[in-house]
Amino acid sequence: MKITLSRILALTLVFTLYISLCNGNILQQTTPDTLKGTPVETIKPNSNYKSAFAGQTRAPGVKTKATITATVINSELKRPWGLCVLSDGRFLLTEKGGDIRILKADGKPDKLITNIPAVVAQGQGGLLDINIDPSFAINRMVYWDYAEQTTGGNILAVAKGKLSADESKIENIRVIYRAKPAYNGILQYGSRILFDKDGNLFVSTGERAGNDIRMKAQDLGAAIGKIVHITKEGKPVPGGPFADNPNALPEIYAYGFRNPEGMAWNPQTGELWEDEFGPRGGDEINIIHPGKNYGWPLVTYGIEYSGEKVGEGIQQKEGITQPIYYWDPSISPSGITFYNSDVIPEWKGNLFLGGLGGAHIARLVIKGDKVIGEERLLADKRERWRSLTTGKDGALYAVTDNGKLYRIGIK
Repeated sequence: MKITLSRILALTLVFTLYISLCNGNILQQTTPDTLKGTPVETIKPNSNYKSAFAGQTRAPGVKTKATITATVINSELKRPWGLCVLSDGRFLLTEKGGDIRILKADGKPDKLITNIPAVVAQGQGGLLDINIDPSFAINRMVYWDYAEQTTGGNILAVAKGKLSADESKIENIRVIYRAKPAYNGILQYGSRILFDKDGNLFVSTGERAGNDIRMKAQDLGAAIGKIVHITKEGKPVPGGPFADNPNALPEIYAYGFRNPEGMAWNPQTGELWEDEFGPRGGDEINIIHPGKNYGWPLVTYGIEYSGEKVGEGIQQKEGITQPIYYWDPSISPSGITFYNSDVIPEWKGNLFLGGLGGAHIARLVIKGDKVIGEERLLADKRERWRSLTTGKDGALYAVTDNGKLYRIGIK
């Protein structure tokens, strides 16, 4: 049989198509359901602001093909906020009033830890995020942040201590960092705690909401409205982007944030992702790069709760890093997590985000640094979703402001 150039090209095309279809990630990202759906958001935006690029908001709607179940496995929590998984599959979580709980893998109560320093459990303050040392199996160290009362007002404090052998208390508690300045307000502390591959901490801090202080999100001499990078002792990680700036706090990694209530590592790229609780509209997803300015309150896609413009009403400005995605109207985002399990293959690599005012869990399909699909899960539950994580069993776990822990998986 004579082999012609056209036959070779045709065979090459068929082979390429076959390889693409065999690749689960490519199949997921090119399915018509992902790329041709209408947006899930149907409500008119608060403003007529124009996005900086196509797909920056109102991505096409997608729908999970697997049959998902959502089961309440604990309904007796008291205003849960932070949630993380222990190596044995149990859960460590905070309650805003000031207690830490350990739950069994099935959600049933295990231990209650009450010897935590006093917190300001008012407004958006209280006992907030929690995480365990990467070497927890050896050193049993736990890190958390909270709203602390000081002589100058309330402040976001980061503390650490050792979980006792009987898991009844935290030993040798010590505050390692305070996000100064303090402020007489009870709103917008942030905040999440993540460890990097070297065992240092990233901590997100809110700008505290007041019109008389929020501009400090742009002030490199203040630690509020920032993502800071600190050691386990609370010191600036050496070599930070502002280490050589005498007018800047050396622990600042990025700045210009309003109320960053979610941070997560993208397991496919190793990048740090953050979500931003905006004003009316202007909720954001950002990829965090060292030294970058993310704009608040100079640049935003949101407006004031009064309906007025924020500042000069600017959405794009030279030197300001654009969000990769935003919502208008707001969904009020809190905790985020990347799903990195093979149990639900179509979810792998997706970003999940807890919506407070939006009362749903947002599933975002990611391709590179773009959101190419959005799904709203569990809106029928009418919950305020505060924090999410993937369990050892590959299910998604989420706590709500109503005191519930959900297990979200497949039948």
